[in-house]
Amino acid sequence: MQLKENNDYDIIVVGGGVAGVSAALASARQGKKVLIIEKSYILGGLGTSGLVTVYLPLCDGMGHQVSFGIAEELLKLSIKDAYEDRYPTPWLKGGSREEKIKNRFLVQYNPHLFAIVSENLLEREGVDIIYGSFVTNTIVENDRIKYVVLENISGRYAYGCKNVIDASGDGVLAYKSCEDVVEFKQGNVLAAWYYSVSKEGYKLNILGAADIPEDEKTGNEEYLCDKRFKGLDAKEISLMVSLSHKVIYEDFKKKRALDHKFLPVNIAGIPQIRMTRGLKGEYLMSVSDDKKSFSDSVGLFSNWKKSGPVYELPFRALHGTKIKNLLACGRAMGAEDSMWDVTRVIPVCAVTGEACGVASALGDWDKISVSDIQKKLRENRVKLKVKEVI
Repeated sequence: MQLKENNDYDIIVVGGGVAGVSAALASARQGKKVLIIEKSYILGGLGTSGLVTVYLPLCDGMGHQVSFGIAEELLKLSIKDAYEDRYPTPWLKGGSREEKIKNRFLVQYNPHLFAIVSENLLEREGVDIIYGSFVTNTIVENDRIKYVVLENISGRYAYGCKNVIDASGDGVLAYKSCEDVVEFKQGNVLAAWYYSVSKEGYKLNILGAADIPEDEKTGNEEYLCDKRFKGLDAKEISLMVSLSHKVIYEDFKKKRALDHKFLPVNIAGIPQIRMTRGLKGEYLMSVSDDKKSFSDSVGLFSNWKKSGPVYELPFRALHGTKIKNLLACGRAMGAEDSMWDVTRVIPVCAVTGEACGVASALGDWDKISVSDIQKKLRENRVKLKVKEVI
């Protein structure tokens, strides 16, 4: 198959989930020509196709908002036309701190609307999106990715650009460029979320969820099956998807017996696997980084599972040591196993995506000044230090 070249872009973002949307948006707003390569035919990743439709907290659970900028913009965008549940009234309607402590800054949104309005936003900002495309390789010269090679129904293309952002969720770009990567060691538990209609109305059925770290277990946890899924083998992923479908069908039959109007109306279009592989950042974030100050902080985020922790995001967690024009955001950023379940969620995807988008627009990570990144982020109303919000 003939390889066709295209050199029209300043920045290529691989992956159209929330991290990729945020990165592309941030770069485009600095006047860069940006392309998103997405393997499915809808933006949002796990947050839309995967039906994981809870926009987790932008706050620390103690009444303080910690994530701002595009993270806040996308939360508000997700419920611009409608919302499904858990509307954050105190945060959007000027509630007291006590009310904000009782109700964290999160919301359950509609996946279909969020995908569409995200696409509309990127198009207004001049971002190009190419759907149905798989990254098959990269061409690296002098420690830089010169071309991203993809394949789709039109053929095989080599897209050239100045900088690249791995927002794939699986560290695909880092892995194919021979940058150092890390894998989630313990594997993912089975999840089978789906939507239904019944006498009770339209509902998200949450069957199985994220894994619980050993030090947080109570002994009463229940999982849908004993098997763990690494998410890096096609046969294993196929088995995981089939098992999730079986769980949904059994749940349907049980609920249908009690309510003859109960029907599934939407199942996930992608595997509901949260943690697989990511960039081995120059710095790997850990749970011990709570309230830790970093001179190269490029954002803030909280712990969705518990109240109190606030983390500064070091820029070093977004790049490796080998490929000079590659940054990684969202689930592909640098994090230790114990921290991965904190950094994989939507607000962190948005925070890391914006940081990568701003930095990539400035140049290769080994040549740009962190202070320039921080300056631009502050102009975008992003908070960078714990002391700014607490």
